[in-house]
Amino acid sequence: MHPTSALSPQQALQRLIEGRELMPADMRHLMQQIMGGALSPVLTAALLVALRAKGETRAEIGAAAQVLRERVTPVDIADRQHLVDIVGTGGDGAQTFNISTCAMFVAAAAGARVSKHGGRSVSSQSGSADVLEALGAQLNLGPTQITHCIAQTGIGFMFAPNHHPAMKNVAPVRRELGVRTLFNVLGPLTNPAGAPHILLGVFAPELVGVLVRVLQDLGAQHALVVHGQDGLDEISLGAATLVGELRHGEIREYRIHPDDFGLPMASQRDLRVLGPAQSLALLRAVLDDQPGPARDIVALNAGAALYAADVADSIADGLQRARAVLASGAARAKLEQFLSTTQALAQSA
Repeated sequence: MHPTSALSPQQALQRLIEGRELMPADMRHLMQQIMGGALSPVLTAALLVALRAKGETRAEIGAAAQVLRERVTPVDIADRQHLVDIVGTGGDGAQTFNISTCAMFVAAAAGARVSKHGGRSVSSQSGSADVLEALGAQLNLGPTQITHCIAQTGIGFMFAPNHHPAMKNVAPVRRELGVRTLFNVLGPLTNPAGAPHILLGVFAPELVGVLVRVLQDLGAQHALVVHGQDGLDEISLGAATLVGELRHGEIREYRIHPDDFGLPMASQRDLRVLGPAQSLALLRAVLDDQPGPARDIVALNAGAALYAADVADSIADGLQRARAVLASGAARAKLEQFLSTTQALAQSA
């Protein structure tokens, strides 16, 4: 029999060191303490590293995500049809440009409604918030303003620190550790708008099967969890990509390859940037429909997002739709509309 009283943080740490799973109630209690700032940075760091070294389980991640969801500052979206998040766990160390951020404009131009939940760089050259700010977007919008932004443009960006105030208690620990932890995984599972559709890129192959099942437990409708076998937390052009798909309550796991879509292979080297300025230049080049690996990988990931959002019938159909809005200039126009709308909303506050 498991005792009714929750484990102490030290007992939980010992259990993790022994390679044993934490019970959901213990995981919940631990997360409540971490998010409430009740644990020292040393203990918090030790627990996060021990969880990562053991390998977080479906039940542990699900319990932790529930705690974060209960504490989130929500964005109210009455109609969640075709509402999708395009997000990566980060931590893949690839130093690529902001593929999912760029894909957001393409997917929205093609009919998805995107509620993107992101923050500043954790391990990359520039996070989604960094590049959007550099473009001129106003990110410090309140929940009602974000609701308006989604209604007007089909895109809402939810800056993670504004919606997860309790995250400030772990931010210094995450920064100093500099390694992937449970929190890389939790951000994408706690979308403040409750997007029922998601394209989620993960940094490790073992997370594909785990996270697609966590998303099932959390009530997602259509989810694609992807990991490029070259290590990318996106659908890759450099190798096959592992996919875990939740659709109609069923889970399928399979591989896709650039060849399946008639796309030339390209290495991560072709997508690497040295900082926000280069990331920005590449994003603009893609939205201007300049041919090359950057455009191909954005179109492919936007296509997958359109499929996850149930706008497209397949990833291949989504890819065709993505290419069409890039060629027509609609994706670039969507960027400009988003920028001007966030600026107007910020001024009217």
